[in-house]
Amino acid sequence: MRPGRAFTRTDARATPGARSMPKPLSARLAVPLLAATLLVTAAGCNRRPANASPDGAVRELVERLRLVNGDPATAKSAFELLSKRARTNLAERAQRYSAASGKTIAPEAMIVPSRFVVRFEPQRYAAQISGNHALVEIIGLGPGDRAQVACVFEDEAWRVDLPFPPLPPVQVRPGNN
Repeated sequence: MRPGRAFTRTDARATPGARSMPKPLSARLAVPLLAATLLVTAAGCNRRPANASPDGAVRELVERLRLVNGDPATAKSAFELLSKRARTNLAERAQRYSAASGKTIAPEAMIVPSRFVVRFEPQRYAAQISGNHALVEIIGLGPGDRAQVACVFEDEAWRVDLPFPPLPPVQVRPGNN
């Protein structure tokens, strides 16, 4: 034995009949962990987008609107589930607000969290589809807990077609050209 060494290391493979040293825990877990990761990733790839069906689009919009609370990213994700008509209406409202206030505001910021109130807790969503249009009935627990939401199929996905009131014409004061 050399000075300064308490013991020597031998290579188990070099000695016939000797048992090999066990692999460290991280090496034993690497293959199963990799397999589990690949399975989860593959399962995630097969999941349909929320707006693949009209009832899925409405359900997802309700969930996203619950999460808005002033968060621009969440508001944008909710805005993306709306129909072109609804997005155009909100964009025009944002443009008018920006012109009147001097502050630029994004169309999705027109989704005001305090204006969104769930009248009842949805339990079921049922869609009636007719071509590119659908009517989703939201059903709650109580007998009066029902609502109907229109959807339209646009850009290869179902969009929620919220009925915003039309904007009145812009009034110009006399003398302001």
